[in-house]
Amino acid sequence: MKASEASVSDLLQHYGLSSTPFIEKENALYERHLVFDRAIDPKVATARERFEAFSRSVRDILAQRWVLTKKTYERENAKRIYYLSMEFLIGRSLTNNVTNLLLNPLVRQAAPELGVDWLELVEQEPDAGLGNGGLGRLAACYLDSMATMELPATGYGLRYEYGMFKQSIAGGWQKENPDNWLRDGDPWEISRPHEKVEIKLNVSFQLQAGQLQVIRNRPSSLFGIPYDRPVVGYGGKTINTLRLWAAGAPDYFDFQKFGTGDFVGALSETLEAQSLTRLLYPDDSTMEGQGLRFLQEYFLVACSMADLVRRFQRHNTDWNKLPEKAAIQLNDTHPSMSVAELMRILLDDAHLGWEQAWNLTRRTLAYTNHTLLPEALEKWPVAWFEILLPRHLEIIYEINRRLLDEVRVRFPGDEGRVERVSLVEEGSQRRVRMANLAIVGTHSTNGVAAVHSKLLRTMTVKDLAEMFPERFNNKTNGVTPRRWLLEANPALARAITQVIGDQWTTDLSQLNQLKSFAEDHGCRDVFLKAKREAKEQFTNWLKSTSGQVVDPHTIFDCQIKRIHEYKRQLMNALRIIVVYNRLKENPGIEMAPRTFFFAGKAAPAYKLAKLIIKFINNLADTIDGDPVMRGRLKVVFLPEYNVSLAERLIPASDASNQISTAGYEASGTSNMKFMMNGALTVGTRDGATIEMAEEAGEDNLFLFGLSVEQVEASRAWYDPHWHYEHEPETRAALDLIFSDYFSPDERGVFAPLRDTLLTQGDHYMHLADLTSYCQAHERLGALYADPGAWAHKAILNVASSGKFSSDRAIAEYAADIWKVQPCPVL
Repeated sequence: MKASEASVSDLLQHYGLSSTPFIEKENALYERHLVFDRAIDPKVATARERFEAFSRSVRDILAQRWVLTKKTYERENAKRIYYLSMEFLIGRSLTNNVTNLLLNPLVRQAAPELGVDWLELVEQEPDAGLGNGGLGRLAACYLDSMATMELPATGYGLRYEYGMFKQSIAGGWQKENPDNWLRDGDPWEISRPHEKVEIKLNVSFQLQAGQLQVIRNRPSSLFGIPYDRPVVGYGGKTINTLRLWAAGAPDYFDFQKFGTGDFVGALSETLEAQSLTRLLYPDDSTMEGQGLRFLQEYFLVACSMADLVRRFQRHNTDWNKLPEKAAIQLNDTHPSMSVAELMRILLDDAHLGWEQAWNLTRRTLAYTNHTLLPEALEKWPVAWFEILLPRHLEIIYEINRRLLDEVRVRFPGDEGRVERVSLVEEGSQRRVRMANLAIVGTHSTNGVAAVHSKLLRTMTVKDLAEMFPERFNNKTNGVTPRRWLLEANPALARAITQVIGDQWTTDLSQLNQLKSFAEDHGCRDVFLKAKREAKEQFTNWLKSTSGQVVDPHTIFDCQIKRIHEYKRQLMNALRIIVVYNRLKENPGIEMAPRTFFFAGKAAPAYKLAKLIIKFINNLADTIDGDPVMRGRLKVVFLPEYNVSLAERLIPASDASNQISTAGYEASGTSNMKFMMNGALTVGTRDGATIEMAEEAGEDNLFLFGLSVEQVEASRAWYDPHWHYEHEPETRAALDLIFSDYFSPDERGVFAPLRDTLLTQGDHYMHLADLTSYCQAHERLGALYADPGAWAHKAILNVASSGKFSSDRAIAEYAADIWKVQPCPVL
């Protein structure tokens, strides 16, 4: 069924609700939810109450398909995908579910009849605080694709009560505020306490002086309470499930303590349990925060394994069939304890022998690596396993003993290799190398871009790749075109559909047809009109929500991603200072006006990243206060970057900055979203940007800077002082910072930037790439002066973005790793 052709009655009949109206009747879904859920007159409902009623009505529409999907998987006993991730950055659900259910005709009819402002209604839904960056957003895209492609899949994550934090800016500094996204409840989730699972620990907890203390060798239990969210495939045929675990305590408390007035002590076990899933990303700068993260990872793994094994056993009595019925994907290193936990289940609960259990574990599990950064390849203290999970440590030691025996047989006398591949890192504090455990205990290890997978094999885990070469493969990331083009950029989506039809929504390779229209002046005009519409919508939204005014006729020059040294927001700021200095010296210079947008969060304990945010905001204030810059340059730092903000800004963007130090970005996904929406990329040869250039042609991107090989080759001798001494514009930009030009009332506040860029050697090579970066943007600015030529390149980028659909990525996972077939829900 096509949304453009379907009437509202057709849609309701499609979802089994032909006799139930959506609005305007006593028994209508929307009115019933207001009256029976809220006990209010629909005429006086608040915007939030209307949102909840509308969302629950949409959930009613999908409910029968959701039930039918589950029944179909059970009946067919299909092989299922289980996708474990500590993050699912799903954003808002109402607009996405309406889009994928093809319910836009219903919304167009219902909203005006109800007198509802649809945009106001949408704004009532907070972004779900279930993730932070690309890892979680990728997981959400993959769930969308699995449902759209009718693959039987379940996502497993944690139901964080608080997201990472809500970001605000005060005096230029990032301020972290609680992100209580569940404060008003969530209309999409369904609690299933009857399906809870018990998780046993070797310790207990008690409250002492206001802090929870670990009591060793006193076993205790937690309960994992599942909360299910629908994952709607495009067209509404398949409704998969994202199951999120909340931690709970056993159903008792110390009544004697409570009765004598020790209320907190009586409830300490409940407080401890609920604290486990209270916060996404506890502060890992402290040992306590790291310990909580360790427990969170085990809790996710233990709950999910218990649940999927329970489901497997409902229809299967032969454990040998486990790899034929379950494909478990570990999204990054965080769920690596799955190896030890599945072994524990097979050894201790199923009473299998080691060889059989190990064979089944490896064949069932697969691992995606998302980073080359050493600090992100987790290593947990052996002592924590000894205290909390002693049985798992026994299993890890036995896996390691057998692994090292094999290494010594295959590489006799190479004790250096033995040390490097060992699951246990020796030292003053012995640690378990979780990435090594994931590689050894699975049948597949994939990187997420061609260059990342190559570096993973040849550098990061070279010894393990030489031992198990057949396990290593690449699966370049992708993003869902339903959310990131069809929903986020309706003007461009309509234009594309008018030219090539609507099949691109589920087969993004169809966009390749646009290449033949890039020369067409009419198509170029349509593209430029769609871009203007997106820019005007964004500027109107920005003004209405923040009061900030930006000119939609300027180049929208964007870098939006978490703040980190290797992502080089600081280099972008230096580039802006170079342009600022040029305009100060020669105000008559011809240059297209630009608005520079930054957005992203810094980890609360990452002091330098927070200082970079402060610097960008001070730079923005300085430029705003300079009359020479008025109408020519503007810098805007957008606080509280999330999915909803990205959905507004990316379609409006002209230039996408993908400028990580080559060899440090695993893949990136924002680069793909910008490309899909017709922004031109200024980027290094890093991550998936390399493959974007291969698809579109390097002359249709603005590539610059050192390559991966050049970064590595120059590491030993690189000296940033050379650039300071020999490049006048670089020196002038740095001297301006060092002179407190951007901080006249906070002298010395940016001194750590000098240390980073000069004194400490500029590890991420900002100064090495700065001049090349400025030159790339000069080329981009020159192209922008010719709208026809600009539209030509932009259309070619859109046309070349088909490879970067999450549908393509999931098809590769399903065929090469999971061996899973579609299971249509009829």
